[in-house]
Amino acid sequence: MRKVLALVLSALLVAGCSDSSSAPLGDPEPGTLRILAGSELADMQPELDEAARATGVTVKFTFTGTLEGAEALANGSVDGKYDAVWFSSNRYLAGIPEAAKRLGNQVKIMSSPVVLGLASSVVQRLGWAGKPVSWGEIAAQAGKKAFSYGMTDPSASNSGFSALVGVASALAGAGNAIDARQIAAVTPQLTQFFSAQALSSGSSGWLSDAYTRRATGQDPGQKVDGLINYESVLLSANASGKLPEPLTLVYPSDGVVTADYPLSLLASAGDDARSAHQRLSDYLRTPDVQKKIMDTTQRRPVVPGVALGPQFTARDLVELPFPATQQAVDALLQAYFDKIRRPSRTLYVLDTSGSMAGDRIDSLKTALAGLTGADDSLTGRFRRFRSREEVTMLPFSTSPGRPQTFTVPEQNPAAVLGQLKAFAEGLTARGGTAIYDSLSEAYRVLEPLAARDPDRFTSIVLMTDGENANGSSLAGFQASFGSVPPAMKQVPVFTVLFGEGSSDELTQVATMTGGKVFDARKVQLSDVFQEIRGYQ
Repeated sequence: MRKVLALVLSALLVAGCSDSSSAPLGDPEPGTLRILAGSELADMQPELDEAARATGVTVKFTFTGTLEGAEALANGSVDGKYDAVWFSSNRYLAGIPEAAKRLGNQVKIMSSPVVLGLASSVVQRLGWAGKPVSWGEIAAQAGKKAFSYGMTDPSASNSGFSALVGVASALAGAGNAIDARQIAAVTPQLTQFFSAQALSSGSSGWLSDAYTRRATGQDPGQKVDGLINYESVLLSANASGKLPEPLTLVYPSDGVVTADYPLSLLASAGDDARSAHQRLSDYLRTPDVQKKIMDTTQRRPVVPGVALGPQFTARDLVELPFPATQQAVDALLQAYFDKIRRPSRTLYVLDTSGSMAGDRIDSLKTALAGLTGADDSLTGRFRRFRSREEVTMLPFSTSPGRPQTFTVPEQNPAAVLGQLKAFAEGLTARGGTAIYDSLSEAYRVLEPLAARDPDRFTSIVLMTDGENANGSSLAGFQASFGSVPPAMKQVPVFTVLFGEGSSDELTQVATMTGGKVFDARKVQLSDVFQEIRGYQ
């Protein structure tokens, strides 16, 4: 059973990119197709509305997280609730018996390769304009810090995982799917490549938005020179007119990994759903609709004879193979998190006021303990505290508590992870709620840590279940933020709504610091803490 679950997990990582899910749908209605999907497909809604008028098929989406959605497919909880799934790729799901037996007819609707987009001036400076560039050349320049980029977390998003597979496979140069031995051999080059990553995200859409906000000065975070993302996301950013400088798309000459978006009927679907799936698939693959999809979403048509628009400067692309085994996937992800990518630094500002007593403090303890490895679920495996990561805990109530910092060693991390777990289990709830004094203290604590070791992904997580009742107000924090050292202003705050926490105030904090709001009011706090890991 453990082997099966491990294989399932490896497959889950390429299922798609999305945010939190809505409630499962009820009994099917005639002409309705209930689809479990990644939230990136929300941009298909205009075409699906047209499809409903043309075919009589109404799509009801339920958006789910990447791991959660694929796990639901593998364990059978989709049966009777959904008629189809629609992720960016089914490559690995098709190889898992528990998932494959639930997949029926699969129809590719559109495609989008994962490529590098750089500000046009950077491409000119590097001498890459109009020239073929290999992943090896890109890695070499990245290692020299000739440019910086953002990329999604490969355990949370298909675009990030595809990028990791693409660069690793190309650097290995074997021509076949990369294996664990080859991964070890190319780790030094991969470390070079990922040394230039300056922005991480759990979502392709948020990554693009963050790049735009930073490029236009709306976000205090460090500006980056480009993104590794879906071609469609990069072209959409250019088409938005919001960028001060357009992105030039770099298509590595030695190959890319492409998402093909198969609309996949479930084997358990009834006759009405089968008919609806057929009618919808046929409609979406008609030449006129394929062209509309291309024009509105910037994804490539998959039907022969539909001409590519002028925005697609690269026509014929080399497709790189995916890892063929679960062991290779595990080795690649393990190497990425524990050896290759820049390590993280995270400071948790944790509400331990009296209102947290009971189930709430227990939820907080469980969420933190899960990140130490106590959570052995499929989603928990690659969302734990990672090798080389620096973690600071700052509990607060009426005033900020005493911060405690832990650094997870690369070798034998169990002892430090045990200390983190013991710290979490020792939290108690009492006193008032000094949110903004504690957030200000977090920046003061981080400043010397960052000065000693600046080459880390640094972020703050602020979790509270109530409104500020002690110390400085939000207005006071906003006023004092101007005096925060420039390097500290670039540290994003990821705020967690919990209990009666003020949605408006926590949204303002996330916006002014370049962070993001996560809502734990209707889902488990553990799930939210794991989701945040994709942004750290």
